[in-house]
Amino acid sequence: MGCGGCSTGRGCSTTPGTPAGCKNNGSCGTGGCNKLNVFDWLANMELPGGQAPFDIIEVRFKNSRKEFFRNVNNLQINTGEAVAVEASPGHDMGTVSMSGELVRLQLKKKGQDPASAEIKKLYRKARQSDIDKWKEAQSLESNTMYKARTIAVRLGLHMKISDVEYQGDKTKAIFYYTAEERVDFRELIKILAEEFKVRIEMKQIGARQEASRLGGIGSCGRELCCSTWLTDFRSVTTGAARYQQLSLNPLKLAGQCGKLKCCLNYELDSYLDALKDFPETETKLETLRGIPFHQKTDIFRRLIYYSYRDEPDVFIAVPVTRVKEIIAMNKEGQKPDTLVIFKEPAFVQKEPDFENVVGQDSLTRFDKKKGNRNHNNKKKRGTQSGDAGAAAQAVGSGRPAGQGQPRRQAPAQRQAGPAVPGQNRPPRPPQQNKPAQQNKPTQPGKPAQQNRPSQQNRPPQQRRNRPPRRDDKPSPPPTEGA
Repeated sequence: MGCGGCSTGRGCSTTPGTPAGCKNNGSCGTGGCNKLNVFDWLANMELPGGQAPFDIIEVRFKNSRKEFFRNVNNLQINTGEAVAVEASPGHDMGTVSMSGELVRLQLKKKGQDPASAEIKKLYRKARQSDIDKWKEAQSLESNTMYKARTIAVRLGLHMKISDVEYQGDKTKAIFYYTAEERVDFRELIKILAEEFKVRIEMKQIGARQEASRLGGIGSCGRELCCSTWLTDFRSVTTGAARYQQLSLNPLKLAGQCGKLKCCLNYELDSYLDALKDFPETETKLETLRGIPFHQKTDIFRRLIYYSYRDEPDVFIAVPVTRVKEIIAMNKEGQKPDTLVIFKEPAFVQKEPDFENVVGQDSLTRFDKKKGNRNHNNKKKRGTQSGDAGAAAQAVGSGRPAGQGQPRRQAPAQRQAGPAVPGQNRPPRPPQQNKPAQQNKPTQPGKPAQQNRPSQQNRPPQQRRNRPPRRDDKPSPPPTEGA
């Protein structure tokens, strides 16, 4: 990921070789700085009284190479610190990946004896001069690998040089390669020693180790397991794919290394436990229709799919319990009619889980007559418009609102259109000559009314003076001699 011990050699920040953000220089536990990080779950536990800390530490070098070293000088070492350790020849530089009692468990897991004399020594913590020389050596690795590949192709060697690692003191270089056959690289070592002026060491690795060192992104979208946390490579066979009902497609089952994916072993135990209760797929079932043959098995849904010879495209899902029943019937000499028994589900009326307070469960609660609603709306709108018209007419005529009713327009006037604004009332139609009103009998206690002449028949002196209306035209001024 760009830290001091990775293959890229590029730093994650402005300072080469140091990660940005946490400032822990690769000792954080997030998994974003180093490969094969270790979570020390014993770090918060104190040792019993009088017991000395374990004197062996684990140091990680470039990519996934790790070795154990003995702390002979009893230095206070923390995880993530750069240290100088013993090498052959000279000294090497690495980063502490594990310390304390967890190293004892790791040695036991790998089968190494803590008292063995083969465990090399820890010299000191890295100085600034050691770190500068270490970074200078890392900057030479890329060009050295490309030149070594060119020399190997020129010599006609069937090998692939995948990685080059310089020692911390820049006195030795380790070349990692993969090859399918035995390779005679004695001439290659001579040429490389003369070209780079260092001691040459060749190490052959497998395809899985190559993918672990180089890293990459798997088909799942995550980083490769072998380059992040997986340390032991167990053999993966095609039987793991068969137990999980996977198609034997090498393009889908192969990983970055070209071998079967290691993740095929992760869920294999769960499938094997589930298959213990399943009958053998080679066991033939006999029915009156014929002998069906096995197509596929859905392990976690506990279904086995069969089909008949006459209809091979029709898959019939049969539960495991039903398959066992058919096998038991065949042993007794009986044959069922079909593979699956179809039972018509009984109709169960579900009672409502609420009280019918406002008729929620009524099927006709939305079937209301729309005519009554429209009639009420029209009546309401008519009343509101009539009240508004009466108020407007009262304001125009000068009388208070609420007194009197607005005059109903004649049919001819209603058809003609709305009244012109500014007029209080529409013009009256021409009046016809009506016969003179006869004297009506008067009620007792009231004087008889006399027929009074109309306004037109009255002399000008007797006409009532009324205020001019808005629609009345002003009379012309009197002229002389009128």
